[in-house]
Amino acid sequence: MKKILLFVFLGISFISFSQQKSDFWDNVRFGGGFTLGFGSQTTVGISPSAIYDFNAQFSAGIALNYTYFNDDDFFRSTIVGGSFIGLFSPLREIQLSTEFEYMNVSRNFEDPIFEDDNYWQPAVFFGIGYVSNNFTVGIRYNVLHDDEKSIYADALVPFVRFYF
Repeated sequence: MKKILLFVFLGISFISFSQQKSDFWDNVRFGGGFTLGFGSQTTVGISPSAIYDFNAQFSAGIALNYTYFNDDDFFRSTIVGGSFIGLFSPLREIQLSTEFEYMNVSRNFEDPIFEDDNYWQPAVFFGIGYVSNNFTVGIRYNVLHDDEKSIYADALVPFVRFYF
């Protein structure tokens, strides 16, 4: 009898829970960014992401990152990884961000004098951006920047984000 009551209770709970509309997906926005560069060097990158809006000021989310870089005379590089991002908007037009990024870098050199390389590169960014509707443009600073291993030429990195 206890088992029957337990199954009835669980069944009623499941039915009443499944009929309630969840707000979670209403607060999720998808977007990301992309990179294209052609010339003596080729860069192609994509970084889809999703963020959850806790309220009008705070958001947090995740992103995947893929970048292909080719310098015909020097090396090819494939960069794959992900990141966690936190966003704070003290004003509607201003967005402060913090981001932890962890990327696997694979470099293959054209000249045999250099040794191919494969390593993990962390980055911690603090940024500020200008927001216009679903579009944000700004600059971020990598506090872990390493001149030799970093995939970024400088600790200051401009960014463009969009979320829908």
